[in-house]
Amino acid sequence: MTSMRGLLAAGAAGAVILTSGVAAEAATASTASTSGAAARTGAAASAIPDFKPPKIFGTTFQPDPGHDFTKAIHSRRDGILRGWITTVRGGTAEYVPIKWKKGTVTEGHFVGPAEGDAMAYASPIAKDVVFLSAFGCKAMGSMTVDRNTGLGAKRCARSVLIKRHAKMRMPSLITVYKGKIVKVQEIYTP
Repeated sequence: MTSMRGLLAAGAAGAVILTSGVAAEAATASTASTSGAAARTGAAASAIPDFKPPKIFGTTFQPDPGHDFTKAIHSRRDGILRGWITTVRGGTAEYVPIKWKKGTVTEGHFVGPAEGDAMAYASPIAKDVVFLSAFGCKAMGSMTVDRNTGLGAKRCARSVLIKRHAKMRMPSLITVYKGKIVKVQEIYTP
């Protein structure tokens, strides 16, 4: 009977060792696959600080304390601006803040600063910009939005961003970091 207990104890100890070894191996594999996914996401996504986003449908223009609009048009401070791109020239985008204006017949729409208002910025579009479209990359017929937020969820190329936003004003969350536009996430409006 003693030898049977010894065998059972040895078997149980061996099972614990094997189980912990398998768990350790699984944890290592999980960590490796997670870091591999992070590497595939791109340097731009990982290099962007976690800025606090504005209210998507905020009803006031976001302030930019200390920005002197009387001087030549230049970049906004680091952070996320609810805005739209008005012009793209040679890889540099001019953009303005926008706010939600509630409607009487419809839910409302976004508006920019009044005509003649000098509230505008200009920043180069980063080569590795993260562009998340609400309408797909090719034709604007498909919706590619996060159903919870109404923000674009389809990653598209920089060239799509430049081509689309040079032609029309698309409400977006524009992230500026170190003087460059590093992320543009379109806001879906019906």
